[in-house]
Amino acid sequence: MAAVGGTLAGVLATTQIAGPLLAQETKKDAGVYEQLDLFGDIFERIRSQYVEEVDTSDLIEAAIDGMLTSLDPHSSYLSPDDAASMRVQTRGEFGGLGIEVTQEEGFVKVVSPMDGTPADEAGMQAGDFITHVDGESLLGLTLDEAVGKMRGPVGAEIIITVVREGESEPFDVSLIRATIELQAVRSRTEGETVVLRVTTFNDKTTPNLTEQLAEKVEELGGMDAVNGFVIDLRNNPGGLLTQAIRVSDAFLEKGEIVSTRGRNPEEGDRFNATPGDLAMGKPVVVLINGGSASASEIVAGALQDHRRAIVIGTKSFGKGSVQTIMPLRGEGAMRLTTARYYTPSGRSIQSLGVSPDIIVEQPRRTAEAEDDEARPARTEASLRGSLNNDSLTDDEIEQIEADREKAETAASLREDDYQLAYAIDILKGLSALGPKN
Repeated sequence: MAAVGGTLAGVLATTQIAGPLLAQETKKDAGVYEQLDLFGDIFERIRSQYVEEVDTSDLIEAAIDGMLTSLDPHSSYLSPDDAASMRVQTRGEFGGLGIEVTQEEGFVKVVSPMDGTPADEAGMQAGDFITHVDGESLLGLTLDEAVGKMRGPVGAEIIITVVREGESEPFDVSLIRATIELQAVRSRTEGETVVLRVTTFNDKTTPNLTEQLAEKVEELGGMDAVNGFVIDLRNNPGGLLTQAIRVSDAFLEKGEIVSTRGRNPEEGDRFNATPGDLAMGKPVVVLINGGSASASEIVAGALQDHRRAIVIGTKSFGKGSVQTIMPLRGEGAMRLTTARYYTPSGRSIQSLGVSPDIIVEQPRRTAEAEDDEARPARTEASLRGSLNNDSLTDDEIEQIEADREKAETAASLREDDYQLAYAIDILKGLSALGPKN
């Protein structure tokens, strides 16, 4: 009897508690269905009574996009065309001609042909204007629309009409589309420093970085001849989370790189570094600014927290959220914010950004500075009849002048890119101190 009484009491208690909760859920569901009915009413009225005939698919896409964009600035609906374009960007390659173009007064202008591409082999030149593709005028199209007409299946022929300065008439150029790889990383050497400019994080970023780092180290004569590396992430808007993790891992031997936390605690992930440092322990400087966002901030934050790099520049953009691309029916897709990410120390950079270890602004050029540079420097050697230096041999004087020329070349970089010059100076200083004991 006691057991039965206890069971009955339990059933009654459960019923008393669950009843109101069930009623609340039912009421909430009813409210949702009422709102959906309201949406249906508005949709029908627009379709039947709007002053002009409307495309119903456009209306539905706009409604979906409005729903997503109301959540946060990074959630959105991707039409089939937008989804295809995004896949091209993340893949890092496409079927095309291999020319960088811009738009000037409605015309498509060639900025430069890429080395070894169909456009380069066909003799396309910077400054050329492309007016037609396969006989169809590009005038009046947006730049994206014009580029879309030039891209297509690899191996397919395309005829473009070109207007070139010095040529009296437009002329046609026949090209065969090839696979064009977007350059995610550009590299160069400045003295003994390797500069790696990372412009985006797509599928090609880590392979580009690995290949170009090795190439520049070899160019300088091996790792012993390198004083350090600059990873330039300025104005890099981000990209794939996986690539941000791999780039960070390339310079870390161990430890956490980044963690993500979604709506539910069990949905979180942690990503850790694996052994191996491409820079072999050499000093690293990371350059950031207000245009460095998302994946760029993951790399900067990870290397900063592990004290693997000195971060220089100005505060980054502050995008600390992760978006997941979800395919939809009809080849469209949905970009939805599903998590926040955190640097190894557990800090979120959402809305705050990564703060540089050393804040360095990019100064603006002034007329006074240009006037000062125009005036020749006045030194003892410039005075008429000045005495010669009698303490050095000709070879020693020649070496001093060569070293001075190197220093002046480095100094001239400050006029073009003060932040990069500052980063290189930091690496020179660390190199001069020698290795840590």
